[in-house]
Amino acid sequence: MFTIICITILAYMIMGKDIKRLLARVKNVDWRDKINRIYIKLQPYALKVGRVAARPLLQFYYVMKDEKTSALDRILIYAAIIYTISPVSLIPSAVFKFIGVLDEGAAVLYVYKKIKGKITPEINAQVDETLDQWFGTRYEMVRE
Repeated sequence: MFTIICITILAYMIMGKDIKRLLARVKNVDWRDKINRIYIKLQPYALKVGRVAARPLLQFYYVMKDEKTSALDRILIYAAIIYTISPVSLIPSAVFKFIGVLDEGAAVLYVYKKIKGKITPEINAQVDETLDQWFGTRYEMVRE
């Protein structure tokens, strides 16, 4: 239920609708648990889509993990990550090809615009370190 509410909040934000009632339903969330679960789901997805496509989702993850991140930003980030890595989609890419990735792209772009100022050099260093662990270092990739 939490995931559905978060995705609904993201959709409402994109459409400019009121989210107050929905926010009240998710105010007492254990974010440590949600953050840990997201990380476990991110790696298999990242290995499937590649280093470049995984980068913004990892940036989101590390911003969400930051103690200074607001609950609303965490909800939006969580929703964007889950919606992107989930096989369920409003516009299925298996049926509609390119158009099918537009809804995920809109979610990621919307959230990125909201939180880009929170992506610090330290967060980018963590992202690079994680990507290097998952894919090998950039130097190793060039050398091969």
